[in-house]
Parts: sequence; C-alpha cells; structure tokens
Amino acid sequence: MQGLKADLLRGCWYLAMLSSDLAPGKTVAKTLLGEPVLFARQADGHVFAIRDACPHRGIPLRYGNFDGKTVGCCYHGWRFDESGTCTEIPSLREDQSVDFSKIRCGSYPVVDRQGVIWIYMGVDGEAPEDGPMTEPPSMPGFAADDAPKAAIKLPFPCSTDHAAFGLMDPTHAAFVHTSWWFKKDATKLRPKEKKFEPSELGWRMVRHPIPPQNIAYKIFGQNVSTEIAYRLPGYRIEHIEGSKHVVVGLTAITPVTDEATEVHQIFWASAGWLKPLRPLTQHLMTVFLDQDRRVVVQQREGLEQGNKTMLINDADTQARWWMRVKGEWMQSQADGRAFVNPLKPQTLRWRS
Repeated sequence: MQGLKADLLRGCWYLAMLSSDLAPGKTVAKTLLGEPVLFARQADGHVFAIRDACPHRGIPLRYGNFDGKTVGCCYHGWRFDESGTCTEIPSLREDQSVDFSKIRCGSYPVVDRQGVIWIYMGVDGEAPEDGPMTEPPSMPGFAADDAPKAAIKLPFPCSTDHAAFGLMDPTHAAFVHTSWWFKKDATKLRPKEKKFEPSELGWRMVRHPIPPQNIAYKIFGQNVSTEIAYRLPGYRIEHIEGSKHVVVGLTAITPVTDEATEVHQIFWASAGWLKPLRPLTQHLMTVFLDQDRRVVVQQREGLEQGNKTMLINDADTQARWWMRVKGEWMQSQADGRAFVNPLKPQTLRWRS
C-alpha cells in the first residue's frame, strides 16, 4: 500500500478491451501484468490471444502479419495458430523433420461477451476451470450479445492498489469531482450510512433505494434501487434498477505493470434512446474519470518523495478490506487451498 508498486494477482480474469476495438482479420498488441500479449480476431469473429514473442529469435509477433487464421513472424515467416503452436517454418526443406507441437509461443484463455474481451492470466499456465475464478463477471440483466451503451479507458500512472482505493473511496467526490454539472463548489458534507456484506471474491453495498429527490434517476421509473459490488481482481459493478429501466456500470482496473494501470469505465443500459447521447455521455465520463487520474498523478509525486499513507475508519475501511481480500487470495494460492472470504457484514458511516 505504501509503495509505488503492487503485487499483481494471478489466476484472474482481466478486462482487456472492448470487442469493437478488435475487428475481424486484425490484431491488437497490449502489455498486461508485464507480459506482451497479441490479440487477434479470426474472419469468423473468434478471438484468441497469444504471447507477443516469437520463440525463434524473440521478436514481437505484432510486427508480422495475420492472415485471418494464423500469425506470421516478420523475421523468418514462422506461423502460429490460436493455441500459440507453430504451424509452419518456411526455411525447412522437404527432408527436414521438426515436431511443430513442441514449438510454442504461449496462449491465453479469452472470452468475448457482452461487448467486452476478457483475458485469463493464470498461475503457471493453469486453465480457468482449475482455479476459483472460472468465468469473467457477467453484467446482470443483459444478454451475452448486448453491447455497452458507453465506454472509455484512461491510463493511470499508479499501481492497481492505489487505483482500487480510488474505486471504493466514498469521500473524495466533493474535493476531486467538482465539475459545473457535479458537486460544483460543494461545501456541505452530508452524513452517510451504508450496509455492506461479503460477496463473491469481495464485498457489496447492500441494495438500497435511491431517494426520490435525486432527479437524475427518475428516468428509471419508480422504486429505483442500487447495489454496488467490489471484487477481485479490481471490479466495481453498480446495478441500478427501476420499474422502467436498468443500468449496469462496470469500472475495471487492468494492470499493465506493477506500477501502471488501465482503468475502464463501461455502461450497459436497457433504454435504447440513450444511444444518440453516447458522444456526450462518454465526454462527461472522460472528464469525471480524468479527475481521478490527475489525483493519482499528484499522489505519485508524493510517493516518489517517500511520503507515507494512512487509513482511517470508517471512510477508508473499504481500502482495508481490499488489502485483506487480496492478501487472502495470494495466501490461499501459496497454501494450495480454497479462497475464504475474510470479511463480515458491517455498517459504515462517513460524511460526503
């Protein structure tokens, strides 16, 4: 927590990109958890991911070519299929025999669902079904082919720990998110009290009604309520539901390295008329998220100078929970046992 770097969790599904960012017949190269990964979408729409390094001379495969099925290295033309297995070495003569199955660059399990591409970063190459996180999260109330109504992504020059603290910080909005359309010059902090309980790989703020004086939520109809869940390896999922409409918001932190993070903010909505508002919505989302990004840039300056951090009750209790849940995840892997959620139901109180 004190440093610039964070332990990166393995055996987890991470959000890699939007499905729309990867067109058929194209590739996208990314660095995730410090590893070079090349994503590709075949002509039939199927997505796969392999390690972005040719095992022959180590050159990144992103500099080569993709024929819609296999990836070719730009150096000597070696080709690799979706499993990362070599399928062709052009320099071989007819009388030369090579066991292609033993030449692999490595591959990663991926899921393309609800307009999002997820990647599984395993421990020592284990399959998702062999660990506690067998599937990436699904957004409740939406089908597998339901694409998001709005989505943005920003790079955060901080560790996943400090990015996660921002996701669950209930008291910074009046000081950080001060746009003309949101908490402008907010001076009066109001008392808050919320109930929390353990949930899958984390915890959640128990579903509660949204006060009717919140005009922005009237588009959802009557009896509007919300539930906010936080879970490993770094998701905040808010589910807002009323008599007319449903919205699910996902904020996901994806580690690039142990001190650099991508933060994704994505919304699914049942209201079809929101589509024309997508440019405005994404602009406002970017302004809002960039306020968080600027704060961690400023925080990093202090951490580089050796400044310390501290946590207080109850406003920072969720940050403590994050470290406890993360610690149990890593310890359970070290012990070779099942993950046991260490949290208990609790009511937290703060002013914001």
